Amino acid sequence: MSDLSSKIKSALHKRGASLVGFADLSEMPANVRHFKRFAVSIAVALDSSIIANIRKGPTQEYYSEYRKANASLSDLGKYTARMIRDYGYKGIAKAPTNVGIDPKTHSTALPHKTVATRAGLGWIGKCALLVTKEYGSAIRLTTVLTDAELETAIPVDKSLCGDCLICVNLCPGKAPSGKNWKANLHRDKFFNPFTCRRTARKYARKIGIDDTVCGICISVCPWTKKYIKRRTIKRYCKGEQSYGTV
Repeated sequence: MSDLSSKIKSALHKRGASLVGFADLSEMPANVRHFKRFAVSIAVALDSSIIANIRKGPTQEYYSEYRKANASLSDLGKYTARMIRDYGYKGIAKAPTNVGIDPKTHSTALPHKTVATRAGLGWIGKCALLVTKEYGSAIRLTTVLTDAELETAIPVDKSLCGDCLICVNLCPGKAPSGKNWKANLHRDKFFNPFTCRRTARKYARKIGIDDTVCGICISVCPWTKKYIKRRTIKRYCKGEQSYGTV
């Protein structure tokens, strides 16, 4: 790994990042990537015990955790951009929230999850979220664009969801079609973002949240459940009072 790549990864892990990857975006339109070839993809994992409790819809605890992760990612992104600039390169930190989403299509020109697949962090699941082996889809993401030549990963081009239909069957909005993602497959070919957003807003308003959050598909994903189980066992071994829910 290049010296700068190693330093970035080490610094971000020390500051609370759960996953860090480096992507080569040269195959994407230059204007979409702000004419920068490389990107740093940063993930922060959500608390497993909170995620375990949103199987029937969002909770106030989940919404707080969601916002906390976004704030952390914003700080990590800005820190990364500053670090890159200190080495004489350009660094552009993208917001981890919904800023820049086109309300007509519910999409953005450069999704964080797309960058994450190019950085080798995971694949896109049937509910159009990034799925990782380490945390399932219980993560939030951000991106830093740069002209610094980083040591990039092998991109992930295919889904590992296989025949699993758990999130498809349990989605209250029936947004996923059940079709597997692959690189360059447009999101709307396998997922309906409009029904997802309508349902998420309805569920959020039931508990007094004026936002678009749900989280059911996150909590029921088998890869997320593996993360929850690992954390539960770890808490138990440490003798913590609150073990979460498997």
